[in-house]
Amino acid sequence: MSNIICLKAVISGKVQGVGFRYSTRAKAQSLGLVGWVRNLPDGRVEAMAEGERTQVDKLIEWFKQGPPAAEVSKVDVDEESLGKFRAFEILR
Repeated sequence: MSNIICLKAVISGKVQGVGFRYSTRAKAQSLGLVGWVRNLPDGRVEAMAEGERTQVDKLIEWFKQGPPAAEVSKVDVDEESLGKFRAFEILR
């Protein structure tokens, strides 16, 4: 049984215009994860992360606070099927 998982998170609150995407990419890369992060038109941030369960869990915990200027009010997480990511990217 593999410990590799893929989760999608949607983060609500004051999460755009505060460096959330760039901080997420840096955190994910430091945890050895692949996937992507992007702003949503409604002001939320969406991220997909794939890697070792313990590392993905650390990123999800980090989402609950985010970078210093962020004010996170809610983090919704759903498990996804494994993708074919090579790096952690910021999508536009």
